[in-house]
Amino acid sequence: MDFQIIQKKTVATVVSKTPKITALNATELKDAFSSLNKKSINSIIFDLSESKYCDSSGLSAILLGNRLCKDTNGSFILCGLQASVLKVIQIAQLDKVLIIAENEEAALKLL
Repeated sequence: MDFQIIQKKTVATVVSKTPKITALNATELKDAFSSLNKKSINSIIFDLSESKYCDSSGLSAILLGNRLCKDTNGSFILCGLQASVLKVIQIAQLDKVLIIAENEEAALKLL
């Protein structure tokens, strides 16, 4: 598995364990976000500290996670972004839509 889910009561942290989030593993990520949503977990922190690359399929999965949380009045926060991943998010202008924190500790404070 490329993504680890750590659940703490009503908050879940999804940790990317892969250097690249692409079409090859974006479905697994979407499934992780959907599974948490079905369990009524609507506050998700997505830790990307181990990922150096994210393509459009990865961005699509991230946007799904964000939408699932927003639709249930929850929060979706990205953290641990490498410079290359942050740049892709900024180019797509998703930094204006997504909440981004430096690390998991900072993300938890935003909840």
